[in-house]
Amino acid sequence: MKRRAWLVLLSIAGWPMAAAAQPAGGGSGQQLHGMQIFNQSCRVCHTKPQLVSPQYAPVLSMNTLGGKADVIREVISNGTPRMPGFKYTYKAADIDAVVAYIKTIPAPAETPPAAGKGGNARDAN
Repeated sequence: MKRRAWLVLLSIAGWPMAAAAQPAGGGSGQQLHGMQIFNQSCRVCHTKPQLVSPQYAPVLSMNTLGGKADVIREVISNGTPRMPGFKYTYKAADIDAVVAYIKTIPAPAETPPAAGKGGNARDAN
């Protein structure tokens, strides 16, 4: 009985983490495969690992590169001066899966202006 209780407790505790890793809208098999590749190769730079850690690359979303799948695919394949290309690491179908996953990531909300920057008269001194 104790073992069953622990299994139920562990599954309940792990559910929020598993749910947060799913693409928006449930996702297709291709999107889930893309999420796996993203987590393996892209997350380290394109997400903030800890609150105190810096983020090295831009946040990716459905609006990345104007939302143009062909441009996203080209950047993932060929890279940029600051990002390696993955055309020799992954097959074209794998890169297409990553693009499909990125297209499910909601655009980040606008960030409010930083405190202390603006038209506050006290900041002028």
